[in-house]
Amino acid sequence: MTGYTDAHAASGLSEVFPPLDTWPSQFPDSYEVKITIPEFTSICPKTGLPDFAVLEITYVPDERCVELKSLKEYLLAYRNLGIFNENVVNRVAADLAAAMAPRRLTVRGVFTPRGGIQTTVEASRPAASR
Repeated sequence: MTGYTDAHAASGLSEVFPPLDTWPSQFPDSYEVKITIPEFTSICPKTGLPDFAVLEITYVPDERCVELKSLKEYLLAYRNLGIFNENVVNRVAADLAAAMAPRRLTVRGVFTPRGGIQTTVEASRPAASR
């Protein structure tokens, strides 16, 4: 028994985040965008200790691109949120996919080692349905 509960596992998934604004892509499906967030932080829902990561977002826009200031405000909302690393990456991917409907999207979180274990989580969303 690990002491982890269903509440720990779902922590942060129903949180309301600032909206992700978008703007119209002028060159749909002709380029790839890579965004690196080197100082991402969140909180472990079990221990309350901080988690640090480099988040990498890569996407091919269809009709919309994410506006970077809104992305920064969205990601800052994780700073004091109890949420597992796996949930961070999947939630960011789901929210970006919902906001932009990109052709392709991958979110990768490279989390700083804790207790000698380093975790990398990657979530992808397929091409937008037409």
